Amino acid sequence: MPNPTDRRSVAVVTLGCARNEVDSEELAGRLAAEGWSLVDDAAEADVAVVNTCGFVEQAKKDSIDALLEANDLKQTGRTQAVVAVGCLAERYGNQLAEQLTEADAVLGFDSYADMSSHLTAVLQGHRPAAHTPGDRRTLLPLSPVARQESAAGVATPGHGQGAAETSRPDDVVVESPVAGAGPRVIRARLDGRPWAPLKIASGCDRRCAFCAIPMFRGAFVSRRPTDVLAEARWLGERGVKEVFLVSENSTSYGKDLGDLRLLDTMLPELVAVEGIERVRVSYLQPAEIRPDLLDAMTQVPGVVPYFDISFQHASGPLLRRMRRFGDRRSFLDLLQQVRERSPEAGIRSNVIVGFPGETEDDLVELEAFLAEARLDVVGVFGYSDEDGTEAETYGDKLDPDEVAERVERIRTLADELNLQRAEERVGEVVEVLVESVEDGQATGRAGQQGPDVDGVTQLTSGTHAVGDLVRARVIGTEGIDLLADPLTEPA
Repeated sequence: MPNPTDRRSVAVVTLGCARNEVDSEELAGRLAAEGWSLVDDAAEADVAVVNTCGFVEQAKKDSIDALLEANDLKQTGRTQAVVAVGCLAERYGNQLAEQLTEADAVLGFDSYADMSSHLTAVLQGHRPAAHTPGDRRTLLPLSPVARQESAAGVATPGHGQGAAETSRPDDVVVESPVAGAGPRVIRARLDGRPWAPLKIASGCDRRCAFCAIPMFRGAFVSRRPTDVLAEARWLGERGVKEVFLVSENSTSYGKDLGDLRLLDTMLPELVAVEGIERVRVSYLQPAEIRPDLLDAMTQVPGVVPYFDISFQHASGPLLRRMRRFGDRRSFLDLLQQVRERSPEAGIRSNVIVGFPGETEDDLVELEAFLAEARLDVVGVFGYSDEDGTEAETYGDKLDPDEVAERVERIRTLADELNLQRAEERVGEVVEVLVESVEDGQATGRAGQQGPDVDGVTQLTSGTHAVGDLVRARVIGTEGIDLLADPLTEPA
C-alpha cells in the first residue's frame, strides 16, 4: 500500500443544483475507493475535477469561470490537471474541449464509472478523447415500464451504478463504498452539513419547449426504493438529519417501476431510518401532483411541510405554448388543496418571463396569480434561447431589453409578496434544523425553508449545536429570513 502522502489527490468542485452535489459525492466515493485522497481545496490537489452546470446561460458562464480559475492554479498551486465533467461537459463535449483548451479533459457521464483511470491517464500526460454529445433520451426505451431492464447499461450519475468490491487504504476516512445490509453505496460526503441531497430519479419525459435538460440528462428513470433507502441509512449513519429528495421530476417517481404511489409509500420508510429526522421532497410538477401524494407529504410525521412546485407561468395560453399544462385558476385550486391539508406549508416556485409571444395580458395574469398565491419564495428568470430546444425556433421573440424590464417588474412584485408572506409567519411555531453556529448565534432552516435559496431562521437565544432540531416561535423577520425564540433547549 502506498504511503498516504504519495497518494494522488483530487478536489471535486461542484456548480449548479443539489442533483449535481449528489453526482459529485458519487464521483468522490468512486475515487476514494480507488485510492485517491480527497481534498477540499483545488490548490492542494493533483487534479481539480469541476462538475459543471449547463442549465442556463449564466450557469454556463459560471462553469467556464470555475474551469479557468482551476487552470490558474497550475501556476500557483499543486494542481497539475483540470478536468471538466457534469452537465456542461455532457451537453457540449468536444465543442467545449475545442473552445476551452485549458481543460485537460472533457468527460461525459459515461466516463464516471472509470473516472480513476481517466484521471490517472491525464496525470501521465495523455489527453482522453473529449465526450461526443448525443440525445440521451434515445438510450432507453420510449415506454417507461420497459426502461429498468436497459437502465443498468446506461450511465446515470447519482444512482450508484456498478458498486464494485473495491479495497481502499484503511486511513481513507471516507467509507465508500461500504458493505452492509441491502445494496452497496458509492458516495463520499464532501461537507459536514446536517442535511444531504438524495437522488430518487434522473431524467425527464416532459417536453417543455424552453428546456434542454432531457436531452443531456436522458429519459426518466427511477431508482429502486431499496437503493434509495440504503443510501438514506448510509447518510443517517454519518450524522445527516435531513434528506432532501431530488430529481428532475419527483412526481413521476415510480412510473417506470409500475407504481406511481411508490413515493407515497417510501416516505414513511425514509422517516423511519435511524438518524434521519426530516425528509424533504423537491421539484413537483403541478400537472402530476395527486391527492394521495399530498396526503403523504402532509400527514407522514417527519416529512416537512414544503412544496417546491414548478409553475413557470400562470397564463393558460402561454403555458400551452411552453408545452405545459395549467393556468391561474387550476394552480390556485392546487394551492388551496395543499393549504387545506397543511395551512402553514412552505411553497416555492420559479417563473419564466419574456417567453416568445408573451403579451401584456399574459404578464398581468401572472401578476394576479402571484398576488393570490402567497408563495414563500419565487425565482424569476428571463427567457433566453437554449440550444436544441423547440422554443429556439419560435418567432415572436421579445427584445432582450424588454425581457429584462419584465424580469425586473415581476421580480419586484415577487420580492414584495415574499416579504409579506414571511411577515405572516410571525407567531407560528417552527422546527429549525441548526446548520451553523457563529459567536453563539445559531442559524438554520425551518421545515418550510428549502436549502440554499429559501431563506434561513435565526434563533434568538439558547446554546445549540449544528444538527440540533429546535422548536421555536417566529417573532420577526429580516427580509424573507425569520427570527425565532426557542421554546425548549435541545435534548
